[in-house]
Amino acid sequence: MAKYTFPMPDIGEGITEAEIVNWYKKVGDRIEEDEEFVDMMTDKATMPLESPVTGTILEVAGEVGDMVAIGAPLIVVEVEGEVPDEAETADEDEAPAPKAPEVEKRIEVETPDASDQVDAAKAAPEPAPTPAPDPAVSSSKVLATPAVRKRAKELGIDLAQVKPHEDGRIRHADLDSFISYSGGYSGSAPARADEQIKVIGLRKRIAENMAAAKRNIPHFTYVEECDVTELENTRTQLNANKGDKPKLTMLPLLISAICKTLPDFPMINARFDDEAKVVTRHGSVHLGMATMTDNGLMVPVIRDAQAKNLWQLANEIGRLAEAARSGSAKSEELSGSTLTVTSLGPLGGVATTPVINRPEVAIIGPNRIVERPMFVTGPDGVERVEKRKLMNISISCDHRVVDGYDAAAFVQEVKKKIEAPATILAG
Repeated sequence: MAKYTFPMPDIGEGITEAEIVNWYKKVGDRIEEDEEFVDMMTDKATMPLESPVTGTILEVAGEVGDMVAIGAPLIVVEVEGEVPDEAETADEDEAPAPKAPEVEKRIEVETPDASDQVDAAKAAPEPAPTPAPDPAVSSSKVLATPAVRKRAKELGIDLAQVKPHEDGRIRHADLDSFISYSGGYSGSAPARADEQIKVIGLRKRIAENMAAAKRNIPHFTYVEECDVTELENTRTQLNANKGDKPKLTMLPLLISAICKTLPDFPMINARFDDEAKVVTRHGSVHLGMATMTDNGLMVPVIRDAQAKNLWQLANEIGRLAEAARSGSAKSEELSGSTLTVTSLGPLGGVATTPVINRPEVAIIGPNRIVERPMFVTGPDGVERVEKRKLMNISISCDHRVVDGYDAAAFVQEVKKKIEAPATILAG
């Protein structure tokens, strides 16, 4: 028997260490050649690593959440037979770090800086329980993660009784709502005990970036009310004649209005290097789109948003949101944004104060659309009361780079375009 030491591979891109986010194997387990044994997260991606040998695991580098330097031992395996020529044994003093095997970059971890941001397509009304179970539907047919199924089993809850999100999947929040609306579920299982959850992986990155943004950036937020009645009418007309094009939400129209306004306000579409004290004003709009996923908040990026029409924007919004949620988004699709838009959709509230996606200098948050009576002057010059659709737009800016007047002027120009939809469609 020989011992084989598998070091943390050099994955390039200047990465010096990676975080252990999930062990598939433990000391004493048998491992097969090409079998995945750990997920490692860098500042760029989460990737699984595979064993080049078959044997029994003797040592592992640490626990979930620990950092491992490039080249440091990750696992030691007692190999059955001879160690492959390219493998290094544990008895050798120096083991050069091999290049990483061909692996799929599953989850990009450049994260936004506000836990209160979710994608409009993901948000849904607060779920309520189904009053009575459908005997034809069993828990096994319900869409839910293993963790949710385990918790439901512990609580004695039939998942068929729980109303899922609009995407059909049941999450922990849906279980909580079921219990709350049931006035305290009286299943056979005992009350759920307190639990401690270690903050690791993407959640750890979000926490670090949020703290860094609030610590380093002097935020200010400006909110303006916009009349989106005509914009909604325009959207309805476009959707009625869309053919095989994707259905338009409010977001493509808002993004188009933003992109048409930014050339006159270059300091909004910028990134600030704190250390070098250099602001880079970008000509192209690489728009970050805050998206809530099962793994945490992510920001897929619409490249050159200013060059896309409404239908192209709608396609990209749908494609990137799905890629982020499924974990299939590529590294370049989840980094390099110059400005971020975040929306809570139907949960948007009256106003939000989003936290900037550092090193950007601004973030824009449309809020919920509401209907209210308003005084409107008609073409005949007569003032009358009409029911109008209104939406607040919030913008948070880095006060080191963006002055309050500039932020207000920018939003006022976006408002003009929103309230006159022809200006969005022109050009």
